[in-house]
Amino acid sequence: MKHLLCAMAAICIFATSFAQNISIIPEPESVTPMQTIFSLSAENTKILSSNAKKAEKTISFFNNYLKKYYGIELSKESSRKNSIIFNLTPKQPNDTLGAYSLTVTDNSITIDASSEEGLFYGMQSLIQLLPTTASTTLNIPGVVIKDAPRLAYRGMMLDCGRHFMPADFVKQFIDYLALHKLNTFHWHLTEDQGWRIEIKKYPRLTEVGAWRNGTITGRYPGNGNDNQKTGGFYTQKQIREIVKYAADRYITIIPEIEMPGHSSAAIAAYPQLSCFPDQSTVINKNTTWAGSKDGKQVEQTWGVFPDVYAPTEYTFKFIENVLDEVIKLFPSKYIHIGGDECPKDYWNKSTYCQELMKNKGLKNAEELQSYFIQRIEKYLNSKGREIIGWDEILEGGLAPKATVMSWRGEEGGIAAAKQNHDVIMSPSGWMYFDHSQTKPEDSLTIGGFLPIQKVYNYNPYPNALTAAEHQHILGVQANVWTEYMSSPQKVEYMIFPRMAALAEVGWTEPANKNYESFKDRLQPEIARYRLWGANYCKDWDNQPTDK
Repeated sequence: MKHLLCAMAAICIFATSFAQNISIIPEPESVTPMQTIFSLSAENTKILSSNAKKAEKTISFFNNYLKKYYGIELSKESSRKNSIIFNLTPKQPNDTLGAYSLTVTDNSITIDASSEEGLFYGMQSLIQLLPTTASTTLNIPGVVIKDAPRLAYRGMMLDCGRHFMPADFVKQFIDYLALHKLNTFHWHLTEDQGWRIEIKKYPRLTEVGAWRNGTITGRYPGNGNDNQKTGGFYTQKQIREIVKYAADRYITIIPEIEMPGHSSAAIAAYPQLSCFPDQSTVINKNTTWAGSKDGKQVEQTWGVFPDVYAPTEYTFKFIENVLDEVIKLFPSKYIHIGGDECPKDYWNKSTYCQELMKNKGLKNAEELQSYFIQRIEKYLNSKGREIIGWDEILEGGLAPKATVMSWRGEEGGIAAAKQNHDVIMSPSGWMYFDHSQTKPEDSLTIGGFLPIQKVYNYNPYPNALTAAEHQHILGVQANVWTEYMSSPQKVEYMIFPRMAALAEVGWTEPANKNYESFKDRLQPEIARYRLWGANYCKDWDNQPTDK
């Protein structure tokens, strides 16, 4: 009897220790530990599905993950025991897209969902139950999880304009989104410092616009120049591969083609897009410049520049032709057209622009920008697409069907929602991952201070809106601007572990959020970062409180 009691106590301690390792990010609706262990191995474990075709992407992702990080590959065979079952259930009227349940017993793991997305998100929770050290047998704690996302839009933006990121890293970035149950990748593809998408009708966009002769060193306006020609672009073939790669992970890619500002690279390639095509690029006297200063140049420093698209018929035809090729590459409902930080100096100096404003009955340059945006929106609507723009598109009058991405605080999002426009909340004070996550900063950043706790505590539903107006809040997005991120390793450092906080903001109901619990659950998450070989900020928990 004594030996039996000792054995039972050991089993309880063993099971309890595994229950304590149930750390899911984002926090699910409910987690019920069970005192059982499922042992996963290549030799004994099989994968089953009630609908193999619809579960194929999820099973493939899971098998590839096991193979990459544990050297294990499971066979898809029928088995009565030690099985992982992906079960697609009939849809119910009130089902939330992405909802799932996950049950782990000593004999089976079952993921039930009424959508392919739900099976995929349930699989991501299963991944978080795996140990973070490689082994031929993986012990998984027994648990019942029921879960569904809070927000429909859960996104991140990666700026590949300031610094070009290799296509393989873009895919890795998409994997990071998938592992955190994010479902939208906003891909910033054109900038003053580089045009990154192949447009066959306009080859100079990548022959000229994708490259700059140097880059400032130090924080803007810089303390020198590296004098290194740098840049790159994605071919249309690469883009198609990346779009499919994302779709296989239930992630939608929204491309951003900036206009009418942030367009120096396109103007360098085709100067006739400028109000003053014969005027050389104006270079800040405090900027150390590499190479020629004659003619239109791709910018080598950061900031906002006066040379923007001229609202001419040539420009509109150029943009329409570019968008025609973009639409063929990206099946997303939305095309992001930027619309932010457009200086009006050249428009105000341009005889053509002043005459256009007079003919169109436009009172000022802000209304001219609204005319520009509305014309592009009308064209995209005619192609079955809708636009997203940064909150500056509110100035001068909002385009009829536009969705606003609120970045200058929440005010733009609040104003848009009150006008019955859809909104994505992306305020810089909470969602700009180019801001330092340590104080003092431990590497060169754009400035600002955004500790993980402040990200975690963000609520994308502003109190200034009514419950009815909250329906216009589609979701939340964090942005990774790369002025001071020249490598994938720096990008990883800036997003981890803050991406985990973003995931919980977008997925978890406020009643289930708790920062102290999140910090505990983040420990095994960080161990996974090490398993992935990802860079991350190691001083994230040693920061001043900034809520």
